[in-house]
Amino acid sequence: MEDEASIAEPFARLLEREGFEATVAGTAADALRAAREGRPDLVVLDLALPDGDGRDVCRTLRAESQIPVIMLTARGTEMDRVVGLELGADDYVVKPFSALELVARIRAVLRRTGEPRSSAPIQIRDLQLDVSARRVTLGGEELSLSRKEFDLLAELASHAGEVVTRERLMSRVWDENWFGPTKTLDVHVGWLRRKLGDPSYILTIRGVGFRFASQEEVP
Repeated sequence: MEDEASIAEPFARLLEREGFEATVAGTAADALRAAREGRPDLVVLDLALPDGDGRDVCRTLRAESQIPVIMLTARGTEMDRVVGLELGADDYVVKPFSALELVARIRAVLRRTGEPRSSAPIQIRDLQLDVSARRVTLGGEELSLSRKEFDLLAELASHAGEVVTRERLMSRVWDENWFGPTKTLDVHVGWLRRKLGDPSYILTIRGVGFRFASQEEVP
């Protein structure tokens, strides 16, 4: 979803040579229509669109589906990247970029988001996490989680009682090639704690990472 034909069309041809089926949408309206009708495996989303802001498109996509999103933008500040990831983007690529690098990032996101996990539900006190169905219930009531929140919870809860490093969480939930600040991780952990209603579920191990309380630890 890119409004510059000089970028979008050659890149679409490259994707097709790499074995992908590519659909180009030049506006925010066309992008949402294509995503709703075509149900793509992944969206590469430019933030600068002629009829709107790509961040609004990302918000809408994330509210309606779990389609992986890679943001593409000329803005490369740390805050821009954090905001993009907090909106639910799976990766953030800054122009100018290497087309082959972007293809590699697309493959990495598809591997990560399509990676199977154990199908056995995880039960810790009144919290139940069904990874295969992507459902979380707390006290019998279903929790509404974003895809990133769910993936973060799944990664932590599947290692309940163990310390999971910040680096592992960023690699597994965001980007295996991630480098730099991990502020977005703290933001998502804060959101999860509020939704779980009990901060003792997710314990901070200062300077290392986080630990999800085991069945024996949760009162």
